[in-house]
Amino acid sequence: MSTYVNNSLKEQQDLSEFKGVFILGEQRDGKIQAVTFELLTWGRGIADELGCELGCVLLGAEIENMQEVIARGADKVFFIQDPIFKNFLPQPYSNAITRLVQEEKPEIIIAGATTTGRTVMPLVAAKTNTGLTADCTELTIDHETKLLLQTRPAIGGNIMATIKTPNTRPQMATVRPRSAKQAAIDTARTGEIIVKNYAGSTIMTVEKFLEFMIDTTQAVSIEEADVIIAGGKGMKNAAGFKLVEELAGLMGAAVGATRDAVELGWCTYPHQIGLSGKTVSPKLILALGIAGKIQFLAGMQTSDVIVAINKDPEAQIFKVADFGIVGDVFEVVPMLMEAVKKMKAIA
Repeated sequence: MSTYVNNSLKEQQDLSEFKGVFILGEQRDGKIQAVTFELLTWGRGIADELGCELGCVLLGAEIENMQEVIARGADKVFFIQDPIFKNFLPQPYSNAITRLVQEEKPEIIIAGATTTGRTVMPLVAAKTNTGLTADCTELTIDHETKLLLQTRPAIGGNIMATIKTPNTRPQMATVRPRSAKQAAIDTARTGEIIVKNYAGSTIMTVEKFLEFMIDTTQAVSIEEADVIIAGGKGMKNAAGFKLVEELAGLMGAAVGATRDAVELGWCTYPHQIGLSGKTVSPKLILALGIAGKIQFLAGMQTSDVIVAINKDPEAQIFKVADFGIVGDVFEVVPMLMEAVKKMKAIA
């Protein structure tokens, strides 16, 4: 673990003016996206640690059920409302968020490492002369300095770096989707919804939304799947990896893969799980022939139930698995498939 200090100070700030934690929520077609509720988990924990309020920033034309954001942990919802925000456009989004930051002065801003977060957060960081740590896997508060400790993979995922931003505000980070559970609903919580209407240069842009194109390369997205069958180097070759795909098809599950399996050409990158791939949190994940390197484990350790099949009883994967089978995947998986077929026939 290495620690770095972000010294992006361009002009002197009065850091005492900055209070509170913001998360950048996301909506599509007026519906709040799941990543918002995951960010509320991160934000609520950090706000409680600092003893401050948690605000959620939402941009849109019309958004359904913003009260749910309060029920899941926010103290305030800042709704920046205008027809221009119906679909994501980098320039008006970043301008509006920057203006809100200048008005409200949050100490910390957290966004998802999504297309929206990865695009808009660097723009906001540049406009506010502060630092940004992207693609974090962990966020904590330093008990002595009260600074945000932002942990992310570095050097190809071979080390974990912890970054601090002591000299500028806000402290900004993006975190991977599915790196936290969605915040639970508490209907007793109360909060405030504040509507912001910005006009003029704030929302002017030469950008134009054309269309939203759905990724059709995956029948089931690993980030949204309830069940994932993942294969690693222990599948031996491309032909062996077909067993992962067959079991996934039989169970109606998504196919996942380790970095090794992808680099060897057995599976494509959209299926890669880990620090250099995607973070998943399914109800069930079956790890087939996967040793359990830290890079892979970081991408799936929040799964509800982890089942591992590996012939090496000392494999690292067994240390995080809820259930483990020590055996040859090429013997165990066919037996598992037969059992699934029998269960489906009975049903």
